[in-house]
Amino acid sequence: MPSLRRALRHILFAAPILVAAPLTAAAHGDDAPKVVTSIKPIHGITSAIMKDIGEPVLLIDGASSPHTYSLRPSEARALNDADLVIYVSHALEGFLEKPLESLSGHSHQLELVSLSQLSLRNMREGGTWEGHMHDHEGDMHDDHEEHDNHDDHAHDDDHDHYHEAEHDQAAHDDHDHDHVAEHEKHDDDDHHDGVEHHEHDGIDTHIWMDPANGAAIAIAIADELAEIDPEHADDYRANLQTLLASLTNLGNDLRAKVAPVQDKPYVVFHDAYQYLEAGLGLNAVGSITVSPDQKPGAKRLHEIEDKIHDTGAVCIFAEPQFRPAIVQAVVSDTGIRTGTLDPLGFDIAAGPTAYQEILAQNVDALVDCLGDAS
Repeated sequence: MPSLRRALRHILFAAPILVAAPLTAAAHGDDAPKVVTSIKPIHGITSAIMKDIGEPVLLIDGASSPHTYSLRPSEARALNDADLVIYVSHALEGFLEKPLESLSGHSHQLELVSLSQLSLRNMREGGTWEGHMHDHEGDMHDDHEEHDNHDDHAHDDDHDHYHEAEHDQAAHDDHDHDHVAEHEKHDDDDHHDGVEHHEHDGIDTHIWMDPANGAAIAIAIADELAEIDPEHADDYRANLQTLLASLTNLGNDLRAKVAPVQDKPYVVFHDAYQYLEAGLGLNAVGSITVSPDQKPGAKRLHEIEDKIHDTGAVCIFAEPQFRPAIVQAVVSDTGIRTGTLDPLGFDIAAGPTAYQEILAQNVDALVDCLGDAS
């Protein structure tokens, strides 16, 4: 039986998943665990798993950036009362570090970047990534030996990560999660795909932008909830199956949409999309800034303008959480087309379908801008 990690890699774009019968029980809100999530994509996954059982709390609704967020008193109280807090990483949600340290012993904490089932990528340096993603073969979800070369986010000709047809569904069902071997958080070598669990400072934390990672996150959340709330364990796992089937369908749709524009080069505002790029074989060639809390200077903007000219980039993408003046400055000097990408779902309603809608919205924005370019 293939390993869980390989099964997760193949769970999307594979044979249809058998979905459990719809839940018929009424909502159990009063006795559901109190769950707090940091950002909307993770809240969406959690909401889908808790559907008809309870409603998680969302801290950041998408209008703000986790890089610069400050907790309100009501949100601090929600954290103090939580049975489970789910967040991506101290590196992304730095505002949570001290509050989490002060939580009472009954609170469970799930730092998603520590999950061994994820495929992780190093942060890329400089923002003007050298070379061209199609110049490399191989799937970094299989092999992270070249993590030090920050432009190796290529896809192979078969797009193995996204549509390998021979997924063994038993690999997912038979583990019955077993809390995924206690989430496999502490592998013998404390590594996954060559990335050390305790070394997260250099990891790109936008892990949810890969739907395969979304599936791994969903499984881990369902297992954590089943452990905290065994009365509803079967409900969580039935909801999980429904969500995984939805992600399978979404993945197929996204790959079909991007197929006509995969080779067209483009530039993003900050480097938040390499997981999506790698999974779908897209051709991003640089970012205005690696991190949105680092304001680019004049030299940086000139480098991006040169990159646009050298690569023939046809679109540049802003983000709603950040002022567009910098993007407009590049546009005025290059005449490049503009679009908007948003990894947090600023204008998407929070709820059990928000995660899928966020990914679909970003792919639609990419296709609209790249497809219209001559």
